[in-house]
Amino acid sequence: MTVTEKIELLRSQMKVNNIQAYLINGSDPHMSEYVPARWQSRPFVSGFTGSYGWLAITSDKAALWTDSRYYLQAGEQLKNTGIVMMKAREPEETTLEQWVKAELKAGDTVAFDGTCYAVSEAQSFESEFKKNMLQVLSDIDLLEKIWKNRPALPNNKAFLHPINWAGLSRSKKIEQLRTETQKMGANLLVLTALDDIGWTFNIRGADVECNPVVLSFALISNHKTQLFVQSSKFDEKALMELNEDGIELLPYESFYSELQQIKEKTVAIDPARSNFKIQKILEVNNKLVYATSPASILKSRKNKAELDGMKKAQIADGLALLDFQTWLEANIGSGNLTEYDVAMKLEAFRSSREGYVGTSFFPIVGYLDHGAIVHFKVTDKTANKLKPEGILLFDSGGQYRYGTTDITRTISLGPVSYKMKRDFTQVLRGMINLSSIKFPKGTIGCHLDVLARAALWNDGKNYGHGTGHGVGAFMNVHEGPQSIRPDLNNQPLKIGQILSNEPGIYRTGEYGIRTENMIHVVENVENEFGIFYRFETLTKYPIDTRLIDTSLLTNNELEWINNYHSEVFDTLSPYANQEQLQLLKRLTMPIAFQTT
Repeated sequence: MTVTEKIELLRSQMKVNNIQAYLINGSDPHMSEYVPARWQSRPFVSGFTGSYGWLAITSDKAALWTDSRYYLQAGEQLKNTGIVMMKAREPEETTLEQWVKAELKAGDTVAFDGTCYAVSEAQSFESEFKKNMLQVLSDIDLLEKIWKNRPALPNNKAFLHPINWAGLSRSKKIEQLRTETQKMGANLLVLTALDDIGWTFNIRGADVECNPVVLSFALISNHKTQLFVQSSKFDEKALMELNEDGIELLPYESFYSELQQIKEKTVAIDPARSNFKIQKILEVNNKLVYATSPASILKSRKNKAELDGMKKAQIADGLALLDFQTWLEANIGSGNLTEYDVAMKLEAFRSSREGYVGTSFFPIVGYLDHGAIVHFKVTDKTANKLKPEGILLFDSGGQYRYGTTDITRTISLGPVSYKMKRDFTQVLRGMINLSSIKFPKGTIGCHLDVLARAALWNDGKNYGHGTGHGVGAFMNVHEGPQSIRPDLNNQPLKIGQILSNEPGIYRTGEYGIRTENMIHVVENVENEFGIFYRFETLTKYPIDTRLIDTSLLTNNELEWINNYHSEVFDTLSPYANQEQLQLLKRLTMPIAFQTT
């Protein structure tokens, strides 16, 4: 079926159910960013494959909202579908709520599947729509009627994450969560986010592409722990260990019926990570406490074992990338390489490293105009051919049994323009600026975001995406609650948290540039002015100095680059073979300081 045909089938179901607007956000019951095939509703209906967006359909119109990472991609994928692309997170653009209210009249019904909408999002919809006397229906999945051969629930094998890399037993983590739940004034905690559950129970799996998570829900009370998961995913040894830790395993599908049995409890749920159906069931007979999941906060602060694993993963990644760049330099002159070849080789070289499980996300590889598509997902049919000129952007990462990586480098393939060099240098200055800052305890991400943008802003440039997201330890490559972006996020940065640091610039139709390292929050100093933190850079791979215009850098910035490259060399060289070492020496050669 074409997108147009699917929308018409959806409209026929809307008419049968007296619905005037239907909303699809493309998430799942766990508020996941990347979702199992069963819940990939947004790409199924619209053809848009980006990881962020909302779709609204009325009887005669359709619109899709996404952010700047996907403007170019959405524009291409929505052609000839009848769906209008709208810009999300832009101050003066029409929001989804505004658009729906303008299209409908009092008494009309707006509907969505509440199992796939977060409490906070659904409550906002209800509040806004009811101001215009619109009815809200949140318990209907119209796709079931039109999605032939809809994928079943994933049932991939799962396993226990060992204590030597987890650093803390599941029993101790559950006790921590009980303590935090009591501090919130609650006696029952609902866990729905798959990474929170994976961290809590030290379980890993393959139910979501690129994310080592297991499809599950969990309930933790003062005296009982229930894990809703298909037990067939685990082997007998794992089941015995979970049972010995006092964990009751129940079928995944029984979660909502179990919720209906809960009465007269004070229940803690995360409004950003719990779906609306959960709230609707629990609010009938219980008191609800809304707060960021304590599992999310505890998970974000990596312990020593997790940090050791993350640092080990950086070494594996660095060696794999040395192999990759050696291959690229040897073959770029052939004229036969494409962006897709690059994506496949990045995976191939990582897969040769000990402990490798898979990619942490599908590689983003952009040459020429594709570099300006922030989250470009290359295929063998859409790939540009590479030439020994210009710049190549590649953003990629790996899942290892001991840690997760995420790195972006922009490298020269041959002669480049002065504009490319200037852009590259201003992006690099932003990355260095954020890497170098010392900041007081209690600082939140949006307080620091400008540091990564200042050099670009002063040059009349900007980028539309966030600067930094949290990174999990052999877990989701995107995790919260920490972030560094312009939007207000009241979660302060805490010791042990790992984030990305990835400013960029994108020139539509020309090229894109991004440089990304992973950074770790550590304590810097405590004095009469308070406690100060700083960032430790975890990523260990050279930055392409051929693209730097040193006249734009201060000596402090040049010193940072030389010190960083010295760290990269000292970290990777003991593990490098002769060929890797030869390239590493060349890529980390010091840059001469500016003279006055």
